[in-house]
Amino acid sequence: MKLIIQIPALNEEQTIAETIAAIPRRIPGISVVEVLVIDDGSTDDTVRVATEAGADHILRMSSHVGLARAFSAGIEEALALGADIIVNTDADNQYCADDIPELCKPILQRRAQIVIGCRPIAQIESFSPLKKALQRLGSWVVRKASGSDIPDAPSGFRAYSRDAAARLCVINTYTYTLETIIQAGRKHIPMAAVPVRVNRVTRPSRLFRGIGEYVRRSAKTILRVFVIYAPLRFFFTLAAVCALPGLIGIGRFLYFYATDGGAGHIQSLILSAMLLAVATILFAVGILADLIAANRSLLEDIRARDLLRTPPRDEISSKGKRTLEVVSAG
Repeated sequence: MKLIIQIPALNEEQTIAETIAAIPRRIPGISVVEVLVIDDGSTDDTVRVATEAGADHILRMSSHVGLARAFSAGIEEALALGADIIVNTDADNQYCADDIPELCKPILQRRAQIVIGCRPIAQIESFSPLKKALQRLGSWVVRKASGSDIPDAPSGFRAYSRDAAARLCVINTYTYTLETIIQAGRKHIPMAAVPVRVNRVTRPSRLFRGIGEYVRRSAKTILRVFVIYAPLRFFFTLAAVCALPGLIGIGRFLYFYATDGGAGHIQSLILSAMLLAVATILFAVGILADLIAANRSLLEDIRARDLLRTPPRDEISSKGKRTLEVVSAG
């Protein structure tokens, strides 16, 4: 059983060595533990420090592509390296690496294919009361959208089985955390949550500039993923919102038409007809979007089979370390 711990990193020369050093190399049920660092276009000495700290593999993006794309590239590289389990953690060492065995345990016991490390949000002193409230609200929305019971959806400390990792396809360019949970829920991939510890915060988050940007981007991500993976429900809901007042308006016109000939109520009839026309268009869009979603699901299944069937790469250096560079897709 091979475990690869992937660490997306952008200019993390100050913390990457401590993060790698804290990773346990012997875990019950795991025969091989390797570390994969995804360099997301760092301009400092992150790569050199990571190599000297003991990283087994370095995946270098040709430019800064963002956390979500770096995460996806790391997943594909870990699968190519023959990983049976992939653990993702942050390069700033905010998560306690000693909890990695607990993350892997539900997968080893075949109780889940994705395991989310849930932080003690209420006890994290660096989180303001507003941020704690938004974390709870965001996690609740994700639970409703995914049909899961994950209490800490934004957590980046998580483990994936080989099969689950191959089936996930991140579309968003901002972050992978919310999208992968909603996607996994829609694909009926078994998920579990385990409590994890956090280390002292060494720097503020670079993913967003403030609470306002975090809320805006998270809401946009959730809405977009919901439209992509539940288009029929989304557009049918919008169609119903437009059709209901339209039907009420037509009923109202018919009532007045039967009682006084409908004089003076033509405007409401026109408005009702417009609402029903919009509802019909939304209904048709929902049907087309659902057909597109079905086709995308087939393509994702083909991609997953290709990733799972690809044999692991042979080691290409005498020391067992490898450095690869990929060209970003923009």
